[in-house]
Amino acid sequence: MTVSFKTRAARGRQAGGMDIDLDRATAFMAGHARLLDRRRFEHLVRPTEHTGPAILAALDAYRNPDGGHGHGLEPDLRSPESQPGGALHALEAMADAAPATYPHAPALLDRLGAATLPDGGLPFALPVTDPAACAPFWVSADPAASSLQITAAVTAQAHRAARTDPRVADHPWLATATEYCLGEIAAIEEAPFAYVLSFALGFLDAVVDTRPEAAGLLRRLARFVPADGRVPVAGGAAGETLHPLDYAAAPGRPIREHLDAGAVAADLDRLERGQRPDGGWTVDFTSHSPAAALEWRGYTTVSAVAALRANGR
Repeated sequence: MTVSFKTRAARGRQAGGMDIDLDRATAFMAGHARLLDRRRFEHLVRPTEHTGPAILAALDAYRNPDGGHGHGLEPDLRSPESQPGGALHALEAMADAAPATYPHAPALLDRLGAATLPDGGLPFALPVTDPAACAPFWVSADPAASSLQITAAVTAQAHRAARTDPRVADHPWLATATEYCLGEIAAIEEAPFAYVLSFALGFLDAVVDTRPEAAGLLRRLARFVPADGRVPVAGGAAGETLHPLDYAAAPGRPIREHLDAGAVAADLDRLERGQRPDGGWTVDFTSHSPAAALEWRGYTTVSAVAALRANGR
């Protein structure tokens, strides 16, 4: 007899585990999410030998001849050209698809190498050729200035992908970007912007096993995290806040040593309660097109289910 996701979730609750309805989440993904996130969700909850390669096949729809990714792979950056923001999501999909590996991974990293500035960092965005439905912060970004925020975010996902793909681990761009991020983080003396803090913490957690200096930098940077783990986003939408599971979703990682266990537990409770009647989760930041609003919900639903499952909920 087939046991439904909802029944499994109910059994999890009886054992003190997950308290979400995966049947409704699956229905939400079918009705609202883009194909890439539907494939990521499938690989998360029903993995087979085919689900990882299916993620990578969906990723190819966003790929450009120069090796990079655009076309709205970053939902609020819908312009077609290859962008660091597109590379961030591409590398995340590659890491999620493991153990499958992406045939075009070296070309993507070559493209990042070509976009890297002389100091080793990536610009927040390259010139946007079509600003329609793009967030203003992408359109107005200075392509001649390195951004720790985007470089740390992209590099952290590359290190995730590198765990199962030696072509990523050995690519010279990854070493260059890693050195840039370590240097910039070491120079931080006061609390940075919320997203810079979040992505820098995620980067350090991703490299702490291979770079001895990362542990000290992680301890130093974590002092800017409030006791409850909630980091308000200055200048963001009303109530926009980064939560512990946004930057420390995986249990057992070094970053968790710097967070209060009660704050993490409370955030898991928050995430459980966040499932909406339609089965999906929402975001608290502004989306800049109707398509982006839906795509962010699908993306966020994958992230929420992944975090809850990883933490035994």
